[in-house]
Amino acid sequence: MVENESIDGTPVTEEQIEAWAAEAERGYDVDALKRRGRGRPGRGAEASQVVALRLTPEEVAALDARAAREHKTRSELIREALTALDASRSIRPH
Repeated sequence: MVENESIDGTPVTEEQIEAWAAEAERGYDVDALKRRGRGRPGRGAEASQVVALRLTPEEVAALDARAAREHKTRSELIREALTALDASRSIRPH
């Protein structure tokens, strides 16, 4: 084992490695692992789509500053802005 190896700041001991090896040797319940799913949890009944967005450094800085002030993520702020835009368009005559 590498000296001072850790996971998220918690030291990995020889005992932990032996426990992981024993668990692997016993085998895993593949069906249970598949039910658990992969990746981030969904935001609704359907899968979400990842969308790339190009912003200037100034726009990123403004987004990050607001996110920090409001204790939100970039994605949360962008989704809220899109929701507000959609709401404002639905109340204005076309």
